[in-house]
Amino acid sequence: MASLTEKVPPAVTGAVLRAVFALPGPVKRLVAGASVRRDGQELALDAQLLLTMMRLEGERRLAGGTVADARRGIARGQSYLPKAPARPVRTRAVDAGGVPARLYTPKGLAEGSPLLVFYHGGGWVIGSLDTHDTVCRYLAVHAEVRVLSVDYRLAPEHPFPAATDDALAAYEYAAAHAGDLGADPGAIAVGGDSAGGNLAVVVGLTARRTPDFALLYYPAVDMSVLRPSRDLFAEGFYLTDADMTWFSDHYCPEPRRAEPAASPLVAGDLSGFPPTYLVTAGFDPLRDEGEEFAERLRKAGVPVALRRQEDLIHGFANMWSLGGRFREAASEAAGALRTGLYAGPRGRG
Repeated sequence: MASLTEKVPPAVTGAVLRAVFALPGPVKRLVAGASVRRDGQELALDAQLLLTMMRLEGERRLAGGTVADARRGIARGQSYLPKAPARPVRTRAVDAGGVPARLYTPKGLAEGSPLLVFYHGGGWVIGSLDTHDTVCRYLAVHAEVRVLSVDYRLAPEHPFPAATDDALAAYEYAAAHAGDLGADPGAIAVGGDSAGGNLAVVVGLTARRTPDFALLYYPAVDMSVLRPSRDLFAEGFYLTDADMTWFSDHYCPEPRRAEPAASPLVAGDLSGFPPTYLVTAGFDPLRDEGEEFAERLRKAGVPVALRRQEDLIHGFANMWSLGGRFREAASEAAGALRTGLYAGPRGRG
């Protein structure tokens, strides 16, 4: 039976959410309650308000229950935030080496622009091109790039390594057919959030033609070891420790979780990885593994900019249209991508 939340049209829920975020700061603080501090960090009011609204709306866990319910849940959650950048973006379907994909091209972007091959998050089990549509539009507009968003196969119907196989195939297609996509074959980045960040890392380590840049939002890079942040932020901050266990159990069998294609943090040599902007969220179970990966890149001699958005939660890339701290973080990531591709090692001007 549908819950009360599911019976309310997403447009109505979204309008209420945006109205609450438009309130004055002191009123938002009254709604959200006392500030939250953990591990020497204070949760941003915007993030705390969103979590409060999610609880009031009766939102379920990100994962858990049936796969079908989890997929419907993330799709509905994203439908609350349909706002797109003001600049129009044209899209078209692409067969990327046998993998479905969607190409985003901002209005007025010249031929021969840089290209971002993007992998959506969702624990390798949920998420889709549509749940990350606004993320891709934002990056395309604000980084001045074309974005190829990859519709890789999901578990449990297609367990590991299906997603990594699709991710690599789509990237290899993009590298070989950049001109057909209107892009510069000498300025191709990989990127993704969470599980999509995992896939971007695997591609960056294994592709025949190394990407020119990597944009990694709070990547999941090690299923073989649990770090302190999995316990510190196990509950109450959107993504939970239980969610990650559910995702891992559906995606990859235990004996294979220590393979570099599943847990790229354990890869022996990272020296060939592209220059990287890696951003973590302070209140995120995945924080520590992402930051450890950035440190390993640095020690391997890879140019890496690590940024901890210490007052935000997992998933903030999808929340940019709420404004405030979410949009600030989105703007910083888009700026890093634009700089990395237009002024990167290949000397684009």
